[in-house]
Amino acid sequence: MRLYPLAFIAVMGTVTLFTRALPFLLFDRGKPPPKTILYLGRVLPPAVMAMLVVYCLRGLNFSVPPAWLPQLIAAAAVIGLHKWKHNTLLSIFGGTILYMILVQAVFV
Repeated sequence: MRLYPLAFIAVMGTVTLFTRALPFLLFDRGKPPPKTILYLGRVLPPAVMAMLVVYCLRGLNFSVPPAWLPQLIAAAAVIGLHKWKHNTLLSIFGGTILYMILVQAVFV
């Protein structure tokens, strides 16, 4: 029973190390990466962000006006912070903190 957590940590550590080292093993440092990889690197981050926005706002209920207001205010704050500072972490943390303040203190 006690070996199970250690085995789990060892397997996850190995998998993490392998996924981190794989790009360096697959692509030569002297040549540029394939065009497909460059395309995916350019297109995937905005696509993932769009999916996160859809996921976060999927449960909005517009029939009850105050219920959707904190989510839209926080989403607008995320957009504003990102346009202002161009810092993803600041945008995510700022929007999350604002949403928690709105839900816990303002829209009780």
